[in-house]
Amino acid sequence: MAKNENKNAEPQTVDLNQQRKVRREKLANLQAEGRDPFQITKYDQTHHTDECKTLYQAHEDELLAGRTVPSTEGLDEAEARMVMNNDYNERRAIMDAQPIHVSIAGRMMFKRVMGKASFCNIQDLKGKIQVYVARDAIGEDAYADFKKSDIGDIYGIKGFLFRTKTGEVSVHAEELTLLTKSLQVLPEKFHGLQDTDTRYRQRYVDLIMNEDSKNVFIKRSQIIKEIRNFLAGRDFIEVETPTLVSNAGGAAARPFETHYNALDEDVKLRISLELYLKRLIVGGLERVYEIGRVYRNEGVDTRHNPEFTLMELYQAYTDYYGMMELTESMFRYLAETVCGSSVVSYNGIAIDFGKPFRRLTMNEAIKEYAGVDFDAVTTDEEAKALADQHHIEFEARHTKGDIVNLFFEEYCEKNLIQPTFIMDHPLSISPLTKKKPTDPEKVERFELFINTWEMCNAYSELNDPIDQRERFAQQDRNAEAGDEEAQHTDEDFLNALEIGMPPTGGIGYGIDRLVMLLTDSAAIRDVLLFPTMKSIDK
Repeated sequence: MAKNENKNAEPQTVDLNQQRKVRREKLANLQAEGRDPFQITKYDQTHHTDECKTLYQAHEDELLAGRTVPSTEGLDEAEARMVMNNDYNERRAIMDAQPIHVSIAGRMMFKRVMGKASFCNIQDLKGKIQVYVARDAIGEDAYADFKKSDIGDIYGIKGFLFRTKTGEVSVHAEELTLLTKSLQVLPEKFHGLQDTDTRYRQRYVDLIMNEDSKNVFIKRSQIIKEIRNFLAGRDFIEVETPTLVSNAGGAAARPFETHYNALDEDVKLRISLELYLKRLIVGGLERVYEIGRVYRNEGVDTRHNPEFTLMELYQAYTDYYGMMELTESMFRYLAETVCGSSVVSYNGIAIDFGKPFRRLTMNEAIKEYAGVDFDAVTTDEEAKALADQHHIEFEARHTKGDIVNLFFEEYCEKNLIQPTFIMDHPLSISPLTKKKPTDPEKVERFELFINTWEMCNAYSELNDPIDQRERFAQQDRNAEAGDEEAQHTDEDFLNALEIGMPPTGGIGYGIDRLVMLLTDSAAIRDVLLFPTMKSIDK
């Protein structure tokens, strides 16, 4: 091999099939020699890459305290280089006298062979670190094996930490162990994995090649962890409820259907968590929540995926105002804890969670942004006439409440950038919500909007079983009229309400949309590890 040959990337002119063939031949040779890397079952990893750098820096600060960089003022280039080399050697001698030994493991992402010594970069969960590989340190046979290694191979490396002349904390390898032979070729390093479709289909490659993508999913895990911490501080109990249900209720959405062979029954995948969690409130579990997958047979766009993560929580003896306080406090806590500030940037826009969230009724918002006062509208016919005047399409079955919602979607949502609670929705679009005592056409409900997106939906929960039965009956009639998203009567849930449910506040949060906001991600697929994709024809 020629001296100084750059092995960072395999020649792009070489056919990929040939590269894969060569990798398999290398594996076969190792196996024939009794050194099959796939027979290794474990490796003693003592440190991650970020820990190595932090540990070395602290050790260096301690041992080199008081030393200053010598001045090269007035020296020519050769003299200055000699002074700096001497200073580096003195510092290195002090550090090497008390070495920090580490054992790291990760994927090789870069390799440069230079005769008797080489460099490579090892990437693990926490980042990357440079490794210095010298023939005299690891032995001729091991060095020859290393020269045959490929980008993507997974190594275990034992050695000690040092700082190169260029200032980079590195590992001086003393022992290399090939843990996994990579048989596929990674995308070329400097261009990475840029094709969006491939990134979503082969997320494992995306996580290897794109650090930003990996960090999104690490932060997603942190967000969910901090949600649990916040709710634990308020004495909530985390529970799990069924995924396969006979009656998919709790939301307006088309369900997926399947068949339960053992029971010989058709069942549906849940579209919500609501009705089972309310049963638990009836049972005396006063504060409950669930974070789980739900499934809605609907379209796919930048903010919707048919399979997504929903969190719902229910708290006895409070109402939708209690849910507002909890939501505002939790979102502010998440911004400060996960993002480090109450002000979060999304697509260049500063979202301020530190200020009190604005509160508007739905009719107030429409009056502000569309100039229409629906509090002065008394009939469905008047509402439809206004829709015609404003060129808003509606269906014959729609009521005033539906028209109000269509006006809000058309005129208001696009203006709601900073956190805003939209309150007091029409009764006809809220079948599970308590009526407002002062206005029976409206319900005690709110949605939180941020960056024009609906972030959550909350109610003062309906606990009157007689009223609830009437609302279910209306939903059944809507279904008969062609509404595929209408809910159906759930007799067991009604039985639970007849047992008695205390006054309760409830809320549902789209976790994926929240992660999008806090990670500045443009599309929901960017925050789902394995988003729904159309199958590739084979």
